[in-house]
Amino acid sequence: MHSNGGLGSGIGSDADVDALAQLVADAEGAADDARLAQIREVRVLAAAGALAERQASGASERVKAREMALRGIAAELAGVFVATDRTLQRRIDEARDLVDNYPLTMAAWEAGRIVRAHVRVIQEVGCIVPAADRAEFERVAIEKCEGETPNRVRDALRMLAERLHPRSFTERHQEAVTGRCVRVQPGPDGMSDLIATLPTVIADGIVDRLTRQAREIITARAQPDAPAARADANGAAPGIPAARADANGTETDADTAIRVGSSFVDDARTIDQVRADVFSDLLLAGTPSLDPTDAGDGDGTLGAIRAHVQVAVSALTLIGEDEGPADLAGRSPIDAATARELAGNTTSWARLLTHPVTGTVLECDTYRPTNAMIRLLRARDRHCRFPGCRQPAIRSEIDHTIAASDGGATRVRNLAHLCKRHHDVKHHTRWHVRQLTGGRLVWTSPTGRVYREDAPPPLVTFTATDPPGPETPPF
Repeated sequence: MHSNGGLGSGIGSDADVDALAQLVADAEGAADDARLAQIREVRVLAAAGALAERQASGASERVKAREMALRGIAAELAGVFVATDRTLQRRIDEARDLVDNYPLTMAAWEAGRIVRAHVRVIQEVGCIVPAADRAEFERVAIEKCEGETPNRVRDALRMLAERLHPRSFTERHQEAVTGRCVRVQPGPDGMSDLIATLPTVIADGIVDRLTRQAREIITARAQPDAPAARADANGAAPGIPAARADANGTETDADTAIRVGSSFVDDARTIDQVRADVFSDLLLAGTPSLDPTDAGDGDGTLGAIRAHVQVAVSALTLIGEDEGPADLAGRSPIDAATARELAGNTTSWARLLTHPVTGTVLECDTYRPTNAMIRLLRARDRHCRFPGCRQPAIRSEIDHTIAASDGGATRVRNLAHLCKRHHDVKHHTRWHVRQLTGGRLVWTSPTGRVYREDAPPPLVTFTATDPPGPETPPF
């Protein structure tokens, strides 16, 4: 959590804001021109596919004839688009599928209601939806896309498509999990990719634990008093063997590398590099080779770190009356059986009290929020609340919408999750935000453009038989 400060009212003069406003206007025109050009290209490519179909219509081996006709047309168009004929053939197939099977999406795109990236998400996710249900999928998907960035709606559309699939997500997951495996893909320069195909919740938990351990190492190396950084009288760090010398009393290059690589001296590894090193340590030795918090009497903080995952699951799924997928925040759907297993192993529960009509989270059953408030905010926000961002709430910071230094209260109605990047944007640029009831944020850009950021809809709501009257408290 941070309050307003630093650069005050923001970066840039009024003249800069005017210049930015002109850039925004130009960008709108350019985006509109690009949209029209993209639509024209898709229709041209779809027409090419239809032409190949017509050319093959009278052939005895229609499938082969269509393929040959398509190859010839793709080769012709490849010169125009400066691409390979294989690439053009794939794009022709995609365009034909879009025009023939997603007419509502094409109409919404042509009307400017959605953009090309929305169209890709709808087409990519909608491929599992039966043809009879596709129109309903399109209708709901387009409504969800309007006013939202494509990365924000992807998971919601996945959940929608999964519920329309003729086979339950749980059934398909049980079948897919039999294909779990680990494989090595050799790469250049003596490197390889170690690829593990795992259930999503397991993979997400692994990455979360590695990230938190890597951050612990990076934080410790920045502390001058970190145990691993302190040297003894001989200049060696505790737990790190002194360098061995050769017959001439000279320290060997290998031993020097061990000492430097095993201490925090001049450790400038990125978080990706630290994550990879910890991953290797855990698999090869069962514990990180260097734990700056290990006092010698058991696991230190690093070894004690466990993975955190955030799952939103409906009550009906928990009691086994619904096999619909649960939502792994910031990632993708997980099967109902895994969600129930996670729920059964948790040590605590947070029941959400929601608005009887809208379903918005209201409350959960000083400057720093209480643990209950943190649980509520994570459940309500689920991700960073800056327009378009999907950084999970568990990796974001809790911000006072009205800064505490300006009298802002530490109440749910004045708190929201922002990732580090957008937390800085809020406090050090001319972006402004107001929080309305139900966790709705209204952002205003430096040029005066307004973006409404609603709290993600919950997967389950608790409704009263009779909505509370004005004299009845909401909980």
